[in-house]
Amino acid sequence: MAEVLLQRTLPGTIVASVGLLPPGHEVSGGSVRAMAARGLDIAAHRSRQLEAGSARSADLVLGMARQHVREAVVLAPEAFPRAFTLPELVRRGEVVGPATDSLASWLSIVGAGRTTADLLGDGGPDDVEDPIGQPDAAYERTAALLEDLVDRLARLIGNVAGAG
Repeated sequence: MAEVLLQRTLPGTIVASVGLLPPGHEVSGGSVRAMAARGLDIAAHRSRQLEAGSARSADLVLGMARQHVREAVVLAPEAFPRAFTLPELVRRGEVVGPATDSLASWLSIVGAGRTTADLLGDGGPDDVEDPIGQPDAAYERTAALLEDLVDRLARLIGNVAGAG
């Protein structure tokens, strides 16, 4: 869901969704319906598994949960300064304000003071709850949360997104 919302909100930016599932898994019906309600078709999406190279080469690594960010950092420790959960990045970014120079310089300011210990644990305000296996209402809540977070992120990085 986040991938297609980011593509819509930050056109011209390369966005790739990878995760922890092995490649080829179909997207859940609840996700398809939640995005269809927003005019977005994700029915053809299939899972792609996170690999060290993609974490290393990404300008920004966004996870929906700290578990995802931990996995990216284990595969590519050098990605830590560019790896955040979406809620964490928005929260920290709104304190700093919008990026004006480059994404890389903004991320270094936003990430100041973070340590890998910040990635420990699961749940809490910096994780987006996965609605898998829940009723459509849970997918809708997650989609609305992601839409809000993506819109807020776009206001923060829209000036520099796609510029490296």
